[in-house]
Amino acid sequence: MTADRITVSSFLLKRSGGARIDTSDVMTYLYLTVGTFLMFGPVLWLVFSSFKTQAGLVKYPPPLLPYQQVQVEVEGHDKPLPLFMVTLDDGTVRELAQVRRVGIEAQMVDPANPSADVIKVNIRQREPVEEVRLAWENYLDPLVELENFDFFTYLKNSIVVTTVATVITLIINSMAAFALSKYQFKGRDAIFVLFISTLMIPITVILVPVFLVITSIGWKNNLWGVIIPGAATPTGIFLLRQYMLTIPDELLDAARIDGASEWHIYWRIILPLARPALAVLAIFSVMWRWNDFLWPLIVLSQNDYFTLQVGLNAFQGELQIQWHYVLAMTVVTLLPITLVFAFLQRFITTGIATTGMK
Repeated sequence: MTADRITVSSFLLKRSGGARIDTSDVMTYLYLTVGTFLMFGPVLWLVFSSFKTQAGLVKYPPPLLPYQQVQVEVEGHDKPLPLFMVTLDDGTVRELAQVRRVGIEAQMVDPANPSADVIKVNIRQREPVEEVRLAWENYLDPLVELENFDFFTYLKNSIVVTTVATVITLIINSMAAFALSKYQFKGRDAIFVLFISTLMIPITVILVPVFLVITSIGWKNNLWGVIIPGAATPTGIFLLRQYMLTIPDELLDAARIDGASEWHIYWRIILPLARPALAVLAIFSVMWRWNDFLWPLIVLSQNDYFTLQVGLNAFQGELQIQWHYVLAMTVVTLLPITLVFAFLQRFITTGIATTGMK
């Protein structure tokens, strides 16, 4: 076993042509590099941008790293002044702090000698002095200071909706898949085709009817109105049914001979054997429910019931959008999904690879 193990570096540097680099090696590493950049590039850009100030987000060309202008304390001024590299009329370059700006004219002082005369320059003669600095306030302000964004209430609602909806989805879909895969009855295949055909119905078509039903039973501004409508999913039924078809019918017949009830067979035999497929469906369900925005936005109108995705809408005003807060809270909302995927990702390959095998 030890002899078969290879290190990460040796695995990444393996070549199909032996000692020399083959053309296929070049194409493979080029393909993997481009693919990695396309997959993780937007995520890295999101993370870096979440640490930028609101002014830093509108810079052009947009920098990758979160640069902020350096500010210095100057004697005689209550607040720190922004620092610039100024090219004077005689061609010399000096590091000056800006006191104020009037139109295209900037009034500058020397931070080392603030009592000297004010130097007036054109704004085109200066370049801001910047350094990489993380704007942690983008994360701290929504959690502590902002009154219109109750992060912990939204987080609690999102956890409740995601957890309860995922459990209900797994139970309902597994029961339906068990019936459609292990019972022989008239019209079974027609019912299965009917379930799958609902995938072709756009969500916008059923929004109004489902909302009217939710309102009529009193689930508007209620988390149950967000949880229940999407409990049964055709994708989940298809995935679990195809996996359960791979479970031998002889196991169920043997359990029936031993006196096991149908509920006992479902709970003690089917569910344990279908764990890889259930884990895949659990990942999908968590992603669907955690990232869902449209349906909770329609059902929920009271701030106390908002989920995180709906709560992010609070940063969108009539005149401007607070993108620095939106990006920071988006990164926060991505963390639970990342953790769930990290813990359950080993089931994905097994669950999907064996789906459809008979």
